[in-house]
Amino acid sequence: MQRWRGLDHLPGGWGRCVVTIGVFDGVHKGHQALIGRAVALAEQRGLPSVLMTFDPHPSEVVRPGSHPAQLTTLRRRAELVEELGVDHFVVVPFSLETSRMPADEFVHEVLVEKLHAAAVVVGENFTFGHKAAGNVALLRRLGQRFGFVTEGADLVSADEVTYSSTYVRACIDAGDVKAAAEALGRPHRLEGIVVRGDGRGKDLGFPTANLSTPKFAAVPADGIYACWFTDSKGKKLKAAVSVGTNPTFSGRERRVEAFVLDVDEDYYGQRVAVDFVDRLREMVKFDSVEALLEQMHRDVDRTRELLTES
Repeated sequence: MQRWRGLDHLPGGWGRCVVTIGVFDGVHKGHQALIGRAVALAEQRGLPSVLMTFDPHPSEVVRPGSHPAQLTTLRRRAELVEELGVDHFVVVPFSLETSRMPADEFVHEVLVEKLHAAAVVVGENFTFGHKAAGNVALLRRLGQRFGFVTEGADLVSADEVTYSSTYVRACIDAGDVKAAAEALGRPHRLEGIVVRGDGRGKDLGFPTANLSTPKFAAVPADGIYACWFTDSKGKKLKAAVSVGTNPTFSGRERRVEAFVLDVDEDYYGQRVAVDFVDRLREMVKFDSVEALLEQMHRDVDRTRELLTES
């Protein structure tokens, strides 16, 4: 898969293509169905598939300070859509100027003049252009004028729940990582660089890898979680992960700390990933260090049990 930023330097000899457009944060099951349809249509027509996304998130540009929690970094998003068969991953820098572009101008300048779209596949609730004035109906009309077809894909639902990035964020914010995983089709992942902590875990016999996560990362609710930990070499390991301020020691800084089971290694400076499988319990303040240690041993046992079953 080719990855590029901006639309001013397309590969030489660029012809027609099938385009799907969206933020695609999370690449959840709804996104997967949409992207899958675009890839299938591109294969049918013998054309390359193009996924267009935006950075930064449009909400942050239009309403500064409103950036939603980020389910996937751009790098992770690209990895996930590549697995779905996308040929080109295009990141369009989003600015105030972009947000003020009229819907018909966006179609003509971006989809027609730049990408030479033969078909456009979007979700049925897709909006675009200044003040989100454009919708699927307008895109169809403009497509008839400019020579491309438009498909508005149905949203994906299960058990009366419609999968969306907003829904996944709500699950993660509540600590319901199992529901989030059901919507995503895989566990929610946090990535980050391991940084130095207080060293308290090591003193207690539970040394942890402390993740420095991206600014807008969707961090689950405070609590203890059973997770898969992937180190910088791609090795997948079991881990009990604490999210919160460590109230037993009157902590104030919210942290993500992973105790990797059955491994004695210092991960400092490594880029690692943590996949949240299940929540073991809430974060609580213990009356003594001894009581905390007893619970930590139970947490590790339960983590081992859950991840052995998964």
